[in-house]
Amino acid sequence: MSELSITTTQNVNINFNAASVGERILAYLLDFVLWIAYYIILVAVIFDVTGFNDYLSELDYWSQNAVYSIFFLPVMFYTLLLETFMEGQTVGKKVMKIKVIKIDGYQAGFGDYLIRWIFRIVEVTGVFSFIGLITMLVNKKTQRLGDIAAGTAVISLKNNININHTILRELNNDYVPTYSLVIKLSDNDVRIIKETYETSLRAADWAMIQKLQDKVESVTGIKSVSANATAFIETVLNDYNYYTQKM
Repeated sequence: MSELSITTTQNVNINFNAASVGERILAYLLDFVLWIAYYIILVAVIFDVTGFNDYLSELDYWSQNAVYSIFFLPVMFYTLLLETFMEGQTVGKKVMKIKVIKIDGYQAGFGDYLIRWIFRIVEVTGVFSFIGLITMLVNKKTQRLGDIAAGTAVISLKNNININHTILRELNNDYVPTYSLVIKLSDNDVRIIKETYETSLRAADWAMIQKLQDKVESVTGIKSVSANATAFIETVLNDYNYYTQKM
């Protein structure tokens, strides 16, 4: 299993384990089973039981195709929708404990998932499906073309992640703190923040980091001016370190 090393904008090194090609294929097959189950339930059960097939037989060729296309939409947009609403996972990925993230360590957004989905049409389905497999095999980060274009990678959540990150860190002499209200926090508060933050990073749980930001803001009265929740927590830890060193 290859290692994916990421340096965030706060110069924190995070070493993820990239999901193996086998894990990604198994996740795809699990999703494929769901698609087949959907088709069987839809066509073999609902259409036959309700007599919808008889209604379709009365339509012309183009109308029939239009109706079938509508029912096919959940399968067509399955990956895009689930990765968007499940934060980088489909059912197959969740079972295999793998997840899509940005290679800068942050959570991917809808635009990233959309790019991956567009490339997926060529890479994963149809006669060109071998393209995605070959790309993953030759890429050290097991990225397919869609990942490369979107700046994403698929990581494994099964293994521990080493984070070179402590509360006490070396700050540059010209470091300028952002949030003076961090002095309202105690050492124990910061320890809890640090542990929660690191646990969330290990699980790529960006929602938890956002909740952590909300909690810190409510306790201290800080109003975030950081780019995102991860940057906010990093700044809080740095600022606390700055003020405690100066005292």
